Amino acid sequence: MVQEHDFDRAELETLFAQVEVKDSILKAISRPAEKSKPWYEYRQIFLDQARINAGIAYWKKHEKALARAEAELGVPAEIILAILGVETRFGGNMGSFRVVDALSTLAFRYPPRSPFFRSELKNFLILTREEEMSQLEPVGSYAGAMGLGQFMPSSFREYAVDFDGDGHRDIWTNPTDAIGSIANYLRRHGWQPGETLVHPTQYQGSDLPQDLIDRGLKPSVTREELRKSGLSTADLPEGDDAITVFSLTQPGGEELWLGRQNFYAITRYNHSRMYAMAVIQLSEAIRDGYESSK
Repeated sequence: MVQEHDFDRAELETLFAQVEVKDSILKAISRPAEKSKPWYEYRQIFLDQARINAGIAYWKKHEKALARAEAELGVPAEIILAILGVETRFGGNMGSFRVVDALSTLAFRYPPRSPFFRSELKNFLILTREEEMSQLEPVGSYAGAMGLGQFMPSSFREYAVDFDGDGHRDIWTNPTDAIGSIANYLRRHGWQPGETLVHPTQYQGSDLPQDLIDRGLKPSVTREELRKSGLSTADLPEGDDAITVFSLTQPGGEELWLGRQNFYAITRYNHSRMYAMAVIQLSEAIRDGYESSK
């Protein structure tokens, strides 16, 4: 940091003398992952009425910023709100660890991902200088994700925006900046204004088209491949864009879906089909509630 980014060695030594390595962070990141929940259980975590109502209220409170984000960046208000709702319950749970503690702990005491967290720690120190922020005050998740939208430091530096023009990118206490930053993140990851996200499909065969599902998150399946595999394209708008195929587990069996570019853009925020569908379905519930409350 001293040689490459012109930081003062004495100042860094003073900072790291105040950093606290947290065993609770190591326990949290090393904890065996919970048994993977099926979709019908996973969605219930995020599709609760309290979260939906909070999203409607947040929309009414921040209508101008949301409308501007949609007008300038093409991302609908309800999608931005759903990400805020899934990530932090609209700021209700942004994490309580000092970011410098979280990133330092994982950078130097968690070998499996040490290079990643060292890079994020470097980006955090640079962003605090760029934004003229205290290095000890920002708080976030145990993994160092920050603010209303839970940006990692590298994402903050690349995608966060000063959406209200006050000279600072504040995604902790400034909802306008958080709204603009989420919209900018999605737009920079290929969000297509006005394009649909997902469409249900029916499969004519007895087995799932696993070869298409295994293609991954990035849309790469052609319309012709869909038809040859027995998947209905009746609900898809006309076009020649590539598609991603995925299934979600319901109590009665697998539910098949076709995702387009905007679905993929949401998975750049969190590389999970279920995450993206939770965002989409929460966004629909918030939009319906907002429109019916007018």
